[in-house]
Amino acid sequence: MDAVRVYADTSVFGGAYDDEFRDPSLRFFAQVRRREFLLVSSAVVEAEITRAPENVKRLFDEMLGYADLVTVTQGALDLRDAYMDAGIVGPRSADDALHVAVATDAGCTLIVSWNFQHIVHFQKIPLYNAMNVLRGYNAVSIYSPREVIEYEDEAF
Repeated sequence: MDAVRVYADTSVFGGAYDDEFRDPSLRFFAQVRRREFLLVSSAVVEAEITRAPENVKRLFDEMLGYADLVTVTQGALDLRDAYMDAGIVGPRSADDALHVAVATDAGCTLIVSWNFQHIVHFQKIPLYNAMNVLRGYNAVSIYSPREVIEYEDEAF
């Protein structure tokens, strides 16, 4: 079985050094290292990481060896604008919408994020996906890392 293409936004990298999000973030990256997920990243994450602490930058640099670094295409920019025009997020959250748009445009199956306000939100996910389908894209599943990681003590 092929590894699932998973877009991780900037919050997942930072989450590896946050008390609340450390364990699931590190488990997610361990699964990436084992090639259970194909990590997808973008110039959007790369730009946001430049403002992060050094330990987050080091993790990002390490994970680039496991990642498919995708470009921000005109299709992704148009999709981001469609999300904002539909009122899914406002202009102040344009980068959050761009994360979803880039992941969608890159053919990701999953997006993982700790952003519960603008990305991993039960009201926004179906709206993102409705716009994706209207624009000819596939729907994308959006979860926190906690919801996609493998737990050692549980079997399916």
